[in-house]
Amino acid sequence: MADAQFELQADWRHISYEEVAKFTETYGFAGSVGRVNLEGVHYRPKGKDSKTLMIFMHPASTLQLLPVPRALPTHGIHVLCAGSRYPKNDTALIMEKVILDLGAWVRAAKEEWGYEKVILGGWSGGGSLSLFYQAQAENPTITETPAGDAVDVVGAGLIPADAMTFQAAHLSRAKTMTEWIDASVRNELDPDDRDPELDIYNPQNGPPYSAEFLERYRAAQIARNRKITAWVRETLDDLKKQNGKEIERGFIVHRTMADPRFLDSTIEPNDRKPKWCYLGDPETVNSGPVGLGRFSTLRSWLSQWSYDESRADGPGNAAKISVPLLAIENSADDGVPQPHTPTIFNAAGSADKEHHVIKGATHYYLNQPEQMAEAINLTLDWMQKRNLLEG
Repeated sequence: MADAQFELQADWRHISYEEVAKFTETYGFAGSVGRVNLEGVHYRPKGKDSKTLMIFMHPASTLQLLPVPRALPTHGIHVLCAGSRYPKNDTALIMEKVILDLGAWVRAAKEEWGYEKVILGGWSGGGSLSLFYQAQAENPTITETPAGDAVDVVGAGLIPADAMTFQAAHLSRAKTMTEWIDASVRNELDPDDRDPELDIYNPQNGPPYSAEFLERYRAAQIARNRKITAWVRETLDDLKKQNGKEIERGFIVHRTMADPRFLDSTIEPNDRKPKWCYLGDPETVNSGPVGLGRFSTLRSWLSQWSYDESRADGPGNAAKISVPLLAIENSADDGVPQPHTPTIFNAAGSADKEHHVIKGATHYYLNQPEQMAEAINLTLDWMQKRNLLEG
């Protein structure tokens, strides 16, 4: 990668649009005034104009501190790190509403800020989000959430992006939740009530894990996800029948970081660090407060985490996109299982698509300048070949 050519210029961005909600689902001013307020950070190479903007957006995280969005502008790329209405808190997150937020950012870029082309930077959880957005922008079909609440994606006039990347990203939040959820939990109200024969942290089961154990474990993970979904459906129905003031409820999903791949590096092997995950020691994270989907609402579970109900399914949405796609897989990724990137690449309906593997790269490229440089070069070369670098 050539040395940085430009000084990084960062500007705060705010956009707002009207929305009438049945109840307040986010804390504070942003979600309680009849409008959706969104904040972002606009990175630009100082002194260099461009007609192309790359938008990085995650359903709940803000990405302005990640290395790739910060490095690209120093090489001439205009970047927006866009926040959704659920910044740093996915408890009540509705994926259908997040793509409306992303649509508002794309519209602002093209109709207010003067950009002619938009590239979606699908990083980590933003990968399946970007695929969901692009699939609905190209062919909108959604008029309600999985819970049956109105959400007019069809009438939103989402503007399709001109290209997209899928980098260090997973299949979907729901599929990842299911692959990571602890199958040993028998009682959702008591995390200590566990089946020792389905406990990956029980040394009698492994690692290494037998093929028979893995088959039972994966089936039990899907069964647990479906059990929670059935309870959510039943609870929502009960609340509707009561016809009272209570229309939503929060709950805890215990132990959601228990993928056998965390402990057994022979399962779908790559260069990842064994007995580790991107949040640290997986056994500690499994019982801690920051595991995947630890806190949820009924509606959010159906939209975001349900194996069968969530519409933000990466492979399914990838098949519906037509724009150029760059898929970058990190071979030592400690947050994304190895099969996820090639699965998306193979599913993508794009006639123009590329898949690259960066040897030894971890999820965040932390202290990895060579792998970081390779990621930047791949992106720059891919954009240049498609005339997306023109000023």
